[in-house]
Amino acid sequence: MAAALSAASSLGLTAHDAIVLHDSNKLTLRLLPCDIVARVAPETRQVARFEVELARGLARSGCPVAALAPGPEPAVHERGGFVVTLWTYYPPMAPREIPPADYAHVLQRLHVGLRALDAPAPRFTDRVEQARRLVADHARTPELADADRELLGNTLRRLGRAVAEHGGTEQLLHGEPHPGNVLATPDGPLFIDFETCCRGPVEFDLAHAPEEVGAHYPGVDHVLLRRCRTLVLAMGPGRPVPGRPTAGHRVAGPDPHGT
Repeated sequence: MAAALSAASSLGLTAHDAIVLHDSNKLTLRLLPCDIVARVAPETRQVARFEVELARGLARSGCPVAALAPGPEPAVHERGGFVVTLWTYYPPMAPREIPPADYAHVLQRLHVGLRALDAPAPRFTDRVEQARRLVADHARTPELADADRELLGNTLRRLGRAVAEHGGTEQLLHGEPHPGNVLATPDGPLFIDFETCCRGPVEFDLAHAPEEVGAHYPGVDHVLLRRCRTLVLAMGPGRPVPGRPTAGHRVAGPDPHGT
């Protein structure tokens, strides 16, 4: 909190208080009375610079993404072993559920913008391999039953290979565009949290969205999408089940705007 308040004050923003919106791999705060969002992470475990540059590039092309804080020059601020980034605050709106056709439309717009960016990002297979190693490591997953460990390991290996060898077009992806990472705002749905960006087929992104969204996204390979959905579900405990936004779903995707 001190790091966030210090960073905001150094930019001339009036920030005397902070409300915790989310506490996971990052601490997300609403700073008052300036009413902006601060995301704070340990300096050694963050991709803040990547997120800021990506958000700036996507915003310039008119993509549906949450904006960086108005006023100060977008930057990553270092304070006492932490990094701080500042974002626009969007008040919660009702209803929060986005119609599938609208969801598909904004995701397609996001993908168009991501295709135009030359940003370094791992292939989705890196994340599959991380999950596979976690499943295989008894010391790190001691409560996983042997039968479940075998099922998950085989699924990750088999479907990871099948999706990787699909032979279609791949591009820069959001990585986890599930409902917990989409804000309903007066400007329409906006995507947040780009720390999981990776390269792969658009079906990998669609596998994180509610199931009905795929029917409205043009040019989808539905066989590949089914494989990606199963792959996403196997990629580790705590991942959201597509189409079932819950409290756990929010935890899986940090929401820097508290909605």
